[in-house]
Amino acid sequence: MFQTIANIFRIPELRSKIFFTIGMLLLFRMGTHVSIPGINSLIVTGITADPSEGFLGMVDLFAGGALLKFSIFALGIMPYISSSIIMQLVMVLIPSLQKMQKEGEEGRKKIQQYTKYGTLILCAVQSLAVIQLANSWSTGSGNSPAKYPGLINPSVEAYFLPLAMLSITTGTVLLIWLGEQITERGIGNGISLIIFAGIIGRMPEALISMFTSDTSDALSVLILLIIFILLIALTVILTQGVRRVPLNYGKQMVGRKMVQARSQSIPFKVNSANVMPIIFASSLILFPQTIIQWLSSKGGQWAGWAVIMDYFNPFSQIWYHALFYFVIYTSLIIFFAYFYTAIQFNPQELADNLKKYGGFIPGVRPGSQTKEMIEKILNRITLPGALFLAGLALAPYLIIKFLNLGSNTGGGTLVYTFGGTSLLIMVGVALETLKQIEAQLLMRNYEGFMKKTKIKGRA
Repeated sequence: MFQTIANIFRIPELRSKIFFTIGMLLLFRMGTHVSIPGINSLIVTGITADPSEGFLGMVDLFAGGALLKFSIFALGIMPYISSSIIMQLVMVLIPSLQKMQKEGEEGRKKIQQYTKYGTLILCAVQSLAVIQLANSWSTGSGNSPAKYPGLINPSVEAYFLPLAMLSITTGTVLLIWLGEQITERGIGNGISLIIFAGIIGRMPEALISMFTSDTSDALSVLILLIIFILLIALTVILTQGVRRVPLNYGKQMVGRKMVQARSQSIPFKVNSANVMPIIFASSLILFPQTIIQWLSSKGGQWAGWAVIMDYFNPFSQIWYHALFYFVIYTSLIIFFAYFYTAIQFNPQELADNLKKYGGFIPGVRPGSQTKEMIEKILNRITLPGALFLAGLALAPYLIIKFLNLGSNTGGGTLVYTFGGTSLLIMVGVALETLKQIEAQLLMRNYEGFMKKTKIKGRA
């Protein structure tokens, strides 16, 4: 391992790519501490985040704590990710966009351009939510008193709205540019690495908080460490797991000879939807919470609102309330795992392409039987992958509950970092980056990280 790391820095081109990537990520981390003009940076330092606090905690986790610092990178790269997901869903419904995607590099560039336009629109909308949050915390709203009085400097209140919108939107656009520069001139996927750096950036603070201020005993910390190692190992298995379907091709003419084509296989990933089911399920389960909170603020102090909200609380003291949340969340993840897999894979198109090029699955007739076989395989492997994904998403709640950790303490923040979406992203990005580094090493006749086998990349 140490020899391999030494080999990395012996290759000038690879060394410069790694240093460039690290430099860009450091710029991102420094930018998370640059507040929006008009925000009192002294008050911002006293704001603490609770990762369990719905959408706010989730965005702040992915933005590396930039949201509750009211930084120029407050939204992180999330508007671009959301725009990309929306574009993927829209492409299923609009045939002209599907045709554009098949036009090669020019078509992909146009789709990328539309995605960036969508990002600007989402930035404008989401930045208004950040500004509203800052206003409510600074001056209060309705019957709620100001949570952080003086958060917005009174001298800039008159033009804070356009200034903050411009700053936050520009920050997200800058992050997209940084990600593209990393992809082009660095190592790994730039956008993914920025999300990775945002999640990892919160770990040192969480570790310091856990060992200095938390009340967790040594046994709990040891159990937590063992659980983290186990979760990482299981996530690697989930990310790398594939079901290979063997393929044969008929004989082909090469020159004047008839040759038997090589046997190949189609790799179907156990978790082909990646983190999308968790993101969709989290967003959907937050919707009724937001509606109930709004209705409770408008409808007075009716005790029923608190009871309904408790059904959407994974830390509820009433076991069947928490069980209701877990069942709904798991069901949504399983549903979206099948839904996103259906969007990604078209069994009919795959079967037609195999038939067109003379490929067939051994023992299965080309055409409709091949389509049915592919559908059967996808249905079988998606369910265990979705259940595994649901277990990973629920792991933070269960660990915090059974180890009696506070959700907004150092230990709780650390658990959220090693659970659900964040852990899948970290493992996936790390494996993909290692794969690219290993490819560079093997291309120059150096040994990779694994002597006997290569690191498998994400399909």
